Parts: sequence; C-alpha cells; structure tokens
Amino acid sequence: MHSKHIQHLYWRACFGILPKQQYAIQNYSRKEVVVELLKSTRKVKPIKIDLSHYDGVSFMQFKNDKNLRKNLAAINREKIRKLNTAWINSLMNNGDLTERMTLFWANHFSCEDSSPVYMQQFINVLRKHALGDFGDFIRAVSKSAAMIRYLNNNQNKKSSPNENFARELLELFTLGIGHYSENDIKECARAFTGHGHNFEGKFFFRAYQHDYGVKFFLGRSGGFDGNDIIDIILKEKQCARFICEKIYCYFVNQNLVKEHINQMVEVFYGNYNIAKLMRFVFMSNWFYDNNNIGTKIKSPIDLLAGIYKTIPVEFEDEKDIFKIQYLLGQVLLKPPNVAGWEGGSSWIDVNTIMVRLRLPSLLLNHAQIPYKAKGDFNDAFRDYYTKKNKNKLPFKVKASWDYFFKSYGHYSNTTLRDNLINSRLSEGTRQYLDSLSKVSQRDFCVQLMSIPEYQMC
Repeated sequence: MHSKHIQHLYWRACFGILPKQQYAIQNYSRKEVVVELLKSTRKVKPIKIDLSHYDGVSFMQFKNDKNLRKNLAAINREKIRKLNTAWINSLMNNGDLTERMTLFWANHFSCEDSSPVYMQQFINVLRKHALGDFGDFIRAVSKSAAMIRYLNNNQNKKSSPNENFARELLELFTLGIGHYSENDIKECARAFTGHGHNFEGKFFFRAYQHDYGVKFFLGRSGGFDGNDIIDIILKEKQCARFICEKIYCYFVNQNLVKEHINQMVEVFYGNYNIAKLMRFVFMSNWFYDNNNIGTKIKSPIDLLAGIYKTIPVEFEDEKDIFKIQYLLGQVLLKPPNVAGWEGGSSWIDVNTIMVRLRLPSLLLNHAQIPYKAKGDFNDAFRDYYTKKNKNKLPFKVKASWDYFFKSYGHYSNTTLRDNLINSRLSEGTRQYLDSLSKVSQRDFCVQLMSIPEYQMC
C-alpha cells in the first residue's frame, strides 16, 4: 500500500501514524492494512471520574435541600471539566478508531447536560456503540438520561406531548430534513411519551404517562412506542443514506459523490453494522483519491491529538486543556447547539487562525499565551503575547521530546515532513522548509506543525 495512502487512512481514522508503525505495514496490501487497523481497535473501556460527591445523596434530599443543590452544582461544574479532561486524555493517549468514531458520534448525537453523572453515562454509550449496531445505538441514546433531559423528553407526557426529541430524532439523527412530515413529528412524540430516568440516570418507562393510542407514522399505523418508531425508521432506506452521507462528509470529503454514497448505502442498509461500513469506506478506491487526501481542515481536537501523537505533552494545570479548547473553538461536552459543530471551514476564522498556527510553539517551547475572549485575538500575535494585563492566564506544559527522538530521531527531516504533512505543499512553503535544512530536528518539527498545511489532513 502506498505510504501516502497509509498516512491518509491513519490521519482520518486515528489522528496520524508514527514512522515505526507505518514502516511495519508499508508492504501490506490495502486489505491487510485495513484489517490491521480494525484489529488494533482495542476493547472499549468506559471513561470514569470520581463522582463520590453523590454518595449517599437521595432524590428527596436533592429535591428538598436548597443548599445541597447549590453545593452539588458548584462541584458539578468542576467535575464536567474533569470529565472533559478524562475524555481528551483517553483520545490523545489511545487515538484509535474507537476514539475517532466516538468523536464523530458525539457531534452527530449532540448533547449537553450539567450533571457529570449523566454525561459520563452518555459518553460511555457513544464509546460502547461507536462501531456496533446503529439500531441498538439509537435506542441506547434515546434512553440516556442526558439526551432525555437535553431534548426535554422527560416532559413528554400523554396529556401534553413535547416534540423536541421527536423532531431532532428525525431531522438530525436518522432521516434529515424533508423526509418526514410535521404530523410524523407529532405522532413520533406521542410514541415516546412516558420516557424518563431516575436520580441515578437509569432509564425507566412511566406507563401511566404513555399514549397507548394508534399512531400514524411514515405511512404506517399502530399502537407504537419508541422502539417501534425506531424500527420503522430503520426500514427507511433514507436513514441509511443520511448516516452514510454524514460519515462520507466527515471521513472522506464534504463534497458528496452520489455514486459513492449509493455504494455505502448498499453495504449499510438492513444490517446497520457500523464497523462493516467503515471497513468498506477504508477499502474503497475513491477514499484514496487525490481529491480527498489532505483536503480536510482539522478540528481543534484533531489538531491537539495530532500534536500529542508526535510529542506527548503534560499540562501543569489540567484546566488548561479546557482553556485551549475554548480558544480554538471546540470544547468537548459543550456543543454550540443540538446540530453540533459545523466543521470544515468554520473551524478557522480571524479569531482562531493565529492561535492554531502558534499552538505548536506555545505547547512545545514552554511558551505562554494570554487567555482572553475569542474576539480579542485581532491584534498581531506578538502584541497580544507580550501585553501584561489582568486577563493573562498562561498555561504551561512539559513536552516529551525524549519520546519524539525515540520515534523520529533516526529519520531525516524529509521523512519527518512526509509523515506529518499529508496535504499538497505550496511552492512558497516548500521553499521555506528547504531553507530550514540546517535547523535541528526539534525546531524543524515545530516549524512543520506551524505551517498552514499542517492544519489539513
């Protein structure tokens, strides 16, 4: 398999690949490489943080004690940051297809909640089902406490149906706009009446609040409940098409090719096996087309994970991981809305490009950065970097250059360039990199990560 294709596969599926790993499989066929990629995807481990502040707290205590609720709310805000950090650390330290797929689904099933208990459960639902059966996945998401609260399905009762979850289930999670009617939304909401959860986040069905009447949904009729609705949705080929389009947009190219999507739908529809679909995508000739290589703008999380894969960094204060996400415009567990992050060119604007280009030198050269609101980044970097004001909250990291030299030390700068940069270099950038032939490998690495082409994968 061509080295450029191996790099493309691993950048899209696993946040990059180290030279030693690449050379170990460079003589493999495409099938062997893809099988190795899927085989190396480890058994999913749940993310767990310390949630002992809820030990011994009952629902009635929580309901009746105002001071308790206030104290828990303050702790919860810190625990959400801890959960964010735990997820980031798992993503950066493992960086396999499971982590990539979890990140993808987190933006598909966009969700936010103030409870670290419910959000930890939700993340682990994403991790468990990321490469499994999409039908089981939808059912698990629909019954998760975080999603039930986020889309107000806990307020969905027979006497007053709430349509928020039903609308997003059809519009954002399964079918897409234009493939259902307003009446389908109403009938779907009726089917999901009675869904709830207990204080610990465990799903329960409130039978006395469920509408047992006949529903008319997508041309079918019956006394449907939520599971029935999901079964009906899965029988619609449009559901498979909608998911395939989302996966193609994320892993291949934002410009959809109908022929490719049709091929994916034939593989996915009916069985809804996510791992099987991803194997087909990674095996397809069109995945490795030059038009798809190095053309995707890295998300902030992609950027952080890619840097970490090359040179692991340890933050002096783990809260700084949260700050960096804010500066770059993507904070995990805090999506902008129910539709998630738009992605693509939206990742880069006048407020983030300077930080993105300077991030490698900030992380790897013990530099500091002023932590301000995003709108304050219009000044030249040097100006805002040297200003002294009360808003300056520097972050410091320890970069593991020993790890870098162990991985790259016996390779040339050209090999380093080819490993880290998978997009086409402009003539100006190529000349600039050629002028750095005498700099140290360490400095060359930082410069590579600071060029515009490193923003692409």
